[in-house]
Amino acid sequence: MPAEVEAWLRRRTSATADWPLGALIEAKAATSVSVVLPARDEQETVGEIVEAIRHELDRVVDEVVVIDSRSRDDTAQVASRAGAKVFAQDDILPHLAPLDGKGEALWKSLAVTSGDVLVFVDADIRNFQTSLVTGLLGPLLTDPTVAYAKGCYDRPLRGAPTGGGRVTELVARPLINLHWPQLAGFIQPLAGEYAGRRSALERVPFITGYGVELGLLVDLLELAGLDGLAQVDLGAREHSHQSTEALGGMAAQIMLAAWSRLERQGKIHASHEPAVRLAQFHRTDSGYEAFTRDVSIDERPPMLTIRA
Repeated sequence: MPAEVEAWLRRRTSATADWPLGALIEAKAATSVSVVLPARDEQETVGEIVEAIRHELDRVVDEVVVIDSRSRDDTAQVASRAGAKVFAQDDILPHLAPLDGKGEALWKSLAVTSGDVLVFVDADIRNFQTSLVTGLLGPLLTDPTVAYAKGCYDRPLRGAPTGGGRVTELVARPLINLHWPQLAGFIQPLAGEYAGRRSALERVPFITGYGVELGLLVDLLELAGLDGLAQVDLGAREHSHQSTEALGGMAAQIMLAAWSRLERQGKIHASHEPAVRLAQFHRTDSGYEAFTRDVSIDERPPMLTIRA
């Protein structure tokens, strides 16, 4: 690991215990804070998360916003009853053709929130603790040079304390170490929990699919420099695990996201466009059967260009 990254790890890595609520309330001053939960079919968990944030963090969080991504269950109603402001993803900036994916919800949240600092939290977290939010806020509320704080944590898998985060270890980490070694110190580069200053987030594009986390890391490194980024140990994160087939689609989108950034930064000169159909297989009574899925990604421009 480069010496610069080792020094960054020591200087810019903290833990939730380093950021007690009282200290954050004092440091917050006039800074406004929005917590955003992108949610699709998360009625089982979203209400508990919203209630915990509103009741325990009312002196540091100014608004809780849920972006409902075409849920087929009662996610929107549950979130609203718990006290969140709820927006249907496709109703935000309706003059734009709707796109799919988590990154679309995150990007559109910039248009309906008011906070100077935004905290993004997945809506499927089980056993949610508000220290996740306060941990991410710590570096941003106490140090004006930090533009973005990324969560890291242990990923339990099937009863074992670690073992989750397979796409990180098999795809994202090798890509980062190969092409963006300055980011090699991020323990969970694909973590869905992070916070950033609006002034930074509105200046970078958002990939709409599963590549949004990698895209933000790469683009914010270019915008703010390594010292403008931080990470916070949030302990452990437990959520539902996806099938191996679903992880394959996620991995493909992350690789496409990396390709797009390598091209944009002039690190590769492509002689072809990457295919966006992923062939996978499952066994039937008569043998293996192939099926394909579309893994293409879209991208939204910096929000500042839309508001201009």
